[in-house]
Amino acid sequence: MKNTESGLEHAPLGADTEYVNQYDASLLYPIARHLNWQAQGVDRTSLPFNGTDIWNAYEVSWLNNKGKPVVRLAEFRIPASSTNIIESKSFKLYLNSFNLTRFASEDEVVQQMVTDLSAAAEGQVEVILTNLDSKADIRQFSGECLDELDIEIADYTPTPERLSASGDKVDEALYSHLLKSNCPVTGQPDWASISIEYSGAAIDRAGLLQYLISYREHGDFHEQCVESIFMDIWSRCKPTELTVYARYLRRGGLDINPYRSSLQGRPDNLRLSRQ
Repeated sequence: MKNTESGLEHAPLGADTEYVNQYDASLLYPIARHLNWQAQGVDRTSLPFNGTDIWNAYEVSWLNNKGKPVVRLAEFRIPASSTNIIESKSFKLYLNSFNLTRFASEDEVVQQMVTDLSAAAEGQVEVILTNLDSKADIRQFSGECLDELDIEIADYTPTPERLSASGDKVDEALYSHLLKSNCPVTGQPDWASISIEYSGAAIDRAGLLQYLISYREHGDFHEQCVESIFMDIWSRCKPTELTVYARYLRRGGLDINPYRSSLQGRPDNLRLSRQ
């Protein structure tokens, strides 16, 4: 695994890379989760959330002992408590390295992926492989969609000052399909739907939607965007319970879906219509 201390200096994202079709775990490029918060003078371990990053991979293949290709869908669950995220292009390159490699069984593939990804993330990663003929149910977030609110938008970089809450305690779920951020290296757009479930004083819906849309030109990784959104809502609206779950569209055969919550629990890997 490559050194995480250098951040993105030597990451494959945005750089010309060779296609490697023989298994190579060294392709994985971890990035320390604390770097984004450290730059803001914040100790990430003190933040009031736990969670999971759910990755779905749609281009997973290897050879069996007779050289015949096997193809699967893959779900990877990386705990938010792990030391590192894994840079997405390096993840794709790593998965590509299985393409012309023989394995004795599917269990061997799973165990190899668990070993490699857990080492890169420095946390226990869960790997689930699924047959392509299994039914994929299209679902939707629970609660109310904010997207039809008639609001004025003036900011396309994060404006947490738009967030406010007042009045009696409510328990509600709100969501939007209008979240967009940009890759911090390539500048390419990352599209997502996002759910906010909370208990506490009612969050001003117009301000919340304005805030979510304000990420439109913000450059950051998916995981870091969701953590920032969680902390902005937590600190400005002061809910007693909060869960933020973003479902990003795939790029390069991978989608990344960060889930952060003040509660304990295992999020569903619910596939939305755009996924």
